[in-house]
Amino acid sequence: MSTRADRLEDAYFEWLYSQIGPLKNRNPARNYWHLCRKLYSTEFTWFVPNDDNRVEDGKKLRLDFLTSTRYPLDDPHGLFMDLGCSIFEMLIALAKIAAFESGRSQVEWFWRFMHNLELDGYTDEVYNRSVGDAIDEGVEEVLERLNERTYSRTGKGGLFPLHDAEQDQRNVELWYQLAAYLHEGHYVETRARW
Repeated sequence: MSTRADRLEDAYFEWLYSQIGPLKNRNPARNYWHLCRKLYSTEFTWFVPNDDNRVEDGKKLRLDFLTSTRYPLDDPHGLFMDLGCSIFEMLIALAKIAAFESGRSQVEWFWRFMHNLELDGYTDEVYNRSVGDAIDEGVEEVLERLNERTYSRTGKGGLFPLHDAEQDQRNVELWYQLAAYLHEGHYVETRARW
C-alpha cells in the first residue's frame, strides 16, 4: 500500500522525467526510466566552492513542480523541501541554465550531459537484459566519478570535457565548467548589440 509520501515521490519523479523525455512513449529501447531513477536516488554532493548553488537550483525544481501541478502538499516547506538534491535534479536544473545561455533546448542539454558522462546507452532495454547488478554498478561508478571529481583534468569523464582546458576542471565550479564548454563548443548565441 503506497503512502502519501510515496505518491508525492512518484508524481514528482514523473514530472522530472517529463522535463527530459516523453512520458507516454514506453519503448524500452528509447526510454531511460531505470537510469533516471538511479540519478534520482543518488544525492549530488559538492565540495568545490559555489557548487552549493547547483544544489539550490536543483531543489528549486520542487517549487516549480508544486506550482505547475498544484500538487496538494500539507507542508510545502517540510521534509520534501529539506531533502538533499539528487543528481537528476541538479542535471535538469543545469540543463535549464545551459538552454538559457545557448538558445538550445533543455532536453538537448540534458542528453548532451548523459552523452558526456557516457550514460546515454543505458536504456530500459539494456537494464531489462542485464543480469545481476552489473549495470547499476557501472552507473554508480560514473555517478561517483561525477560527485568525487575523479574525471580527467580536461573534464573528460565529467559533464564538460574540453579540448583545451586552461585549468584543472576537477577544481572548477560547475558554473564555470559550463561557461568554458559553451565557449569552446561555440554554443553561445551571438546576441545583437544595440
